[in-house]
Amino acid sequence: MSKAVRFDHFGGVDVLNVVEVEKPSPSPGRVLVRVVRAGTNPGEILIRKGQLEQKYPTTFPCGQGTDFAGIVAELGNGVTSPAVGTAVMGWSNERSAQAEFVSVPAEQVIVKPESLSWEVAGALFIVASTAKAAVAAVAPQRGETILVSGAAGSVGSIVTQLVLRTGAKVVGAAGASRHDWLRSLGAIPVGYDDDLQASLSSVAPDGFDTVIDTVGHGYVDLAIKLGVAPNRINTIIDFEAAARHHAHADGSAKAESGAVLAEIAELVADGELQVPIAAVYDLKDVRQAYTQLEQGHTGGKVVLRVAAP
Repeated sequence: MSKAVRFDHFGGVDVLNVVEVEKPSPSPGRVLVRVVRAGTNPGEILIRKGQLEQKYPTTFPCGQGTDFAGIVAELGNGVTSPAVGTAVMGWSNERSAQAEFVSVPAEQVIVKPESLSWEVAGALFIVASTAKAAVAAVAPQRGETILVSGAAGSVGSIVTQLVLRTGAKVVGAAGASRHDWLRSLGAIPVGYDDDLQASLSSVAPDGFDTVIDTVGHGYVDLAIKLGVAPNRINTIIDFEAAARHHAHADGSAKAESGAVLAEIAELVADGELQVPIAAVYDLKDVRQAYTQLEQGHTGGKVVLRVAAP
């Protein structure tokens, strides 16, 4: 037996429980990983509340979690690497990462860079793949000006840094407490409490070439008002507005691969990208972790500590 997060009906954080389940075993082509750290993501809140049921149907009892990092415990038939005992990081598409053990296809794990912290490794896949897809959708070019909403959030912070690496200028909408951090990266921050359009006109009088929206709340409509072409707009959350304006809505599914995870992991390990960690909770405190995550403006990833390395 082993422990895993489960919920058996939709609702708030009170439906989340850590329960005893059968320890998974790796079927052919899969690996079993002893989880050390697991990530949390806002989409999991919406799934747990039943708000994404049409897109991601739920069968009860339901597990939770996509991102994880841990130690390879067993190999299924046909799998020869990574070897048992190897430190790895990866993802589950079966809502099963928030557990003591997770079984996934072998291609969904990569070797963890030695210098990468367990916290970042365990919380990286969703934000890395989402950011990579969002940036690729609008293809920012050197010298262009890009508006990023939620620029200091868990996805937005990586988007901001990836765009800056292209040589484009980033104007980042973020809470005031994160403005100094954005400036340290080389971005130009604007506040949510400002007259946003006036602030944007002040810092980018020639307008914007593209907009990457990571929070919703009308940024796609704002991009259209700012004169940005629909094919240079990407949102990871406002699917209705994207459909209405024929804008992009590319997210993690568009960049789901071990190669993308390895690319971003190496950049972080080499100090080329920053992934702030806001808080780490023990697995048993999963309700508190999601309470903090749901409050928003965390300033980084909220991670679950499952076991010692």
